[in-house]
Amino acid sequence: MKIVSLFSGAGGLDLGFHQAGFETIFANEFDKTIWDTFEHNFPKTHLDKRSIIDVPSSDVPDSVGIIGGPPCQSWSEAGAGRGINDKRGQLFYEYIRILKEKEPLFFLAENVSGILLSRHKEAFQNILNEFKSLNYNVSYFLLNANDYGVPQDRKRVIIVGYHKKIGKTFSSPKEILPRQTLKDAIWDLGPAKPAKEKNYTNGNEKLSALNHEYMNGGFSTIYMSRNRVRSWDEPSFTIQAGGRHAPIHPQAPKMKFIEQNKRAFVPGKEDLYRRLSVRECARIQTFPDCFLFKYDNVADGYKMIGNAVPVEFARQLANIIFKDVSKYLKLHQMQISEPAGEKKEGKTFVSQEVEKDLVTF
Repeated sequence: MKIVSLFSGAGGLDLGFHQAGFETIFANEFDKTIWDTFEHNFPKTHLDKRSIIDVPSSDVPDSVGIIGGPPCQSWSEAGAGRGINDKRGQLFYEYIRILKEKEPLFFLAENVSGILLSRHKEAFQNILNEFKSLNYNVSYFLLNANDYGVPQDRKRVIIVGYHKKIGKTFSSPKEILPRQTLKDAIWDLGPAKPAKEKNYTNGNEKLSALNHEYMNGGFSTIYMSRNRVRSWDEPSFTIQAGGRHAPIHPQAPKMKFIEQNKRAFVPGKEDLYRRLSVRECARIQTFPDCFLFKYDNVADGYKMIGNAVPVEFARQLANIIFKDVSKYLKLHQMQISEPAGEKKEGKTFVSQEVEKDLVTF
């Protein structure tokens, strides 16, 4: 089934949907530091590199679904939290604009949990109302990716809409037990290599695994205000988009409490405290080892991975959507082959609306 991807990033959401049986035929991503990575890993997908604001809906092909995660920085609990008053927050309405004019069978939008904060309540409700006005049955959920096969605590808001002609509403997947841990994710990876001066890449030919290098540099007082180490038998902290905020590798003991908002590395063990490598973060985000992140500075690798939807999480969501949409499409394929519609010269005719759905199947 053919889908369109907006705010595609490195393609974590796309890859999960591909694994569930979908095919991205058109993707849009404005950040030039991501283009090489996306095109390398999705060579058959057309990548539109314009700002979404400059993309007329006529340039977007018909599809059974539209997926994407409009920029989340505006809604982040850790950031300024300007939400819809920030230009990036307003990009949600560009997503809605294209959805309105293409009217696929389903859509999925992902965002940070901060979008549910009380200060964003009115804006978020307006977004939901816009979605609902487009003839969709809309549901949203606050889900932790660790409940769905991902070895990290990562809470995200998932909004899914099914076109009303499908006749049902999306239901979230069942939790997967036992939950994945850091040991499940990165235990078998060999030693990582520190990035070169100014955090430039070593080049993959010098690494034991693709992108298996980590950011150098000091740790800010904000970073040292909390424990940043999870043990092997725990899920990772959330993988963020900034390399300087990457969690510490579980080889290190948990940081020592000094006083409120102040931690320290355990004396004598300082050499064990390194950030997780780009590849380790990718593993925790459930990207396969063959997925190559292309960058000159490792900061861009961390950014791509941290902003992505975990692949396995995306696959779990996509599996349900694939089954629901397939059931609808198969039903209407049967209606085409059976003598239930209006006949002319021996042919069974269906509405133009249903015909469009079957073409994009």
